[in-house]
Amino acid sequence: MFHKYIKIALAVLITAWAVYEFTQGHIGMGIMYILLAGVIVFFYFKNEMLLMAFLRVRKQDFAGANKWLDKIKNPSGALIRKQEGYFNLMKGIMTSQTNLNESEKYLKNALKLGLSMNHDIAMAKLQLAGIAMTKRRKREATELLNEAKKLDKYNMLTDQIKMFKEQLKKI
Repeated sequence: MFHKYIKIALAVLITAWAVYEFTQGHIGMGIMYILLAGVIVFFYFKNEMLLMAFLRVRKQDFAGANKWLDKIKNPSGALIRKQEGYFNLMKGIMTSQTNLNESEKYLKNALKLGLSMNHDIAMAKLQLAGIAMTKRRKREATELLNEAKKLDKYNMLTDQIKMFKEQLKKI
């Protein structure tokens, strides 16, 4: 995994080499280098380690996802802002089973850095509401649940929100 600025520099150099190949009349090689630069730019915006971690989460292999996330040593240097938000979201979800304080820190950081989709923000707020309920902070949990419900436009989290509201009544 390369630093984000190294990826951009590499893409620029490969694009320059592609232009040189075009000027020499090697059209096929130029096209190949343009495609290679496109792949590098793609991995600038979609980090390869995060993609592998998302694939592991889809297969319900949380230990494998955590291994891929642990390969990112310096998230602030290797990832762009939104990717760092998703890194923190994934770490927060992974640590929610073992360490609630650390999970809460990761999830709040993910919301601060920003997430692209509303249902991801809703999921982070739902996780934070669960942590607040566990810590007996009913008012904060209620606010977070209401915010999550507003953000859940496709009703993907409706069942979980109802379950949390029923548990809040018992507190």
